[in-house]
Amino acid sequence: MSNSKPKIIDLFAGVGGLSLGAVRAGYEVALAVEFDKHAITSHAINFPSTIHWEKDLSSVTGTELLSRANLSGVEGIIGGPPCQGFSTIGRRDVDDPRNRLYRHFYQIVSEVRPEFFIAENVPGILSDLNRPILESALDLVRDHYEIIGPIKIKASDFGAPTTRTRVFVIGIKNNVQNIAMGPNSFQSKTIIPPTTVDMALYGLPEYVDSNWQESGYDKWEKLALRGKGWFYSKLYGEIPNGVGDLQSIRRLEKENEVSGCIGTLHMEHVVDRFRNVPPGKKDVISKASRLHPKGFCPTLRAGTGSDRGSYQAVRPLHPTQPRVITPREAARLQGFPDWFQFHPTKWHSFRQIGNSVCPIVAEAVLTSLN
Repeated sequence: MSNSKPKIIDLFAGVGGLSLGAVRAGYEVALAVEFDKHAITSHAINFPSTIHWEKDLSSVTGTELLSRANLSGVEGIIGGPPCQGFSTIGRRDVDDPRNRLYRHFYQIVSEVRPEFFIAENVPGILSDLNRPILESALDLVRDHYEIIGPIKIKASDFGAPTTRTRVFVIGIKNNVQNIAMGPNSFQSKTIIPPTTVDMALYGLPEYVDSNWQESGYDKWEKLALRGKGWFYSKLYGEIPNGVGDLQSIRRLEKENEVSGCIGTLHMEHVVDRFRNVPPGKKDVISKASRLHPKGFCPTLRAGTGSDRGSYQAVRPLHPTQPRVITPREAARLQGFPDWFQFHPTKWHSFRQIGNSVCPIVAEAVLTSLN
């Protein structure tokens, strides 16, 4: 990466949805911090020029972050603090200890004093129950930043094939020229056409062998066709210098191959049941929804980690096949490019994708600040 690019730190970085949006918007991710060892390992594969720190952020100070990044200051701090305690799905526990990490994000911002910050979270943070946590966190930075938001952003409004909706809070340092911003500020100056499910999955193999599910078996398959247009340029290209796994990029560019085409073994009676689920409707037993080819994908959920029971989230059904989607199909629906790598197992790759920020949205937000 060029040293002339403005440097940022990505906290709670996950697999790198925000990081990808940032580098495509012209920033350099100097440091990525993430507690999940699988997520930080995958992040390092995709961002080899970034310094990576596998660390619980609950007690980390701003000074320690800058020291780890070998910097005296940064242009921005971005991050998506854990959202499970704020989500409208699940226990909605206001006392969930992970909720305190949201406030700690702002504490770090108040110590480092970057030129801007971006905090992403679920819409549930705006509920009457959780609003005091948000306001308490904002109190830490109000004196030094112009606060923009909270703003709800639906990914499908910005060209992504998912309706995933998230809340962004943006802070711009008071000494920076004021920028009048709102949801429309993040939209491209050109009209971005909507990307439907069938467009998002175009060219991927529809038939996926259910036996392609061995542990650690990151199944590579050839693309049948390549699409043309705005969304497909995001899929196949727009790779910033110093970003991406060279082998994965080579296999995509030279061999027309993508990873993550990992199948799921369904019992025959389940296959028969899935076959009869109409587009846009749910299977009555599994509650899995069949994706409508001309619609958008609903929010992909991550499930829980081993500390919370290791529950696999329900995955949607392929729009035409009697099976759940593969990790690569999930990645496309979330807006990730075909060269981007995830954990080689279904369990961790789906968690990484479900926990990630849509990189298309991240790019739009960060481009508005650059």
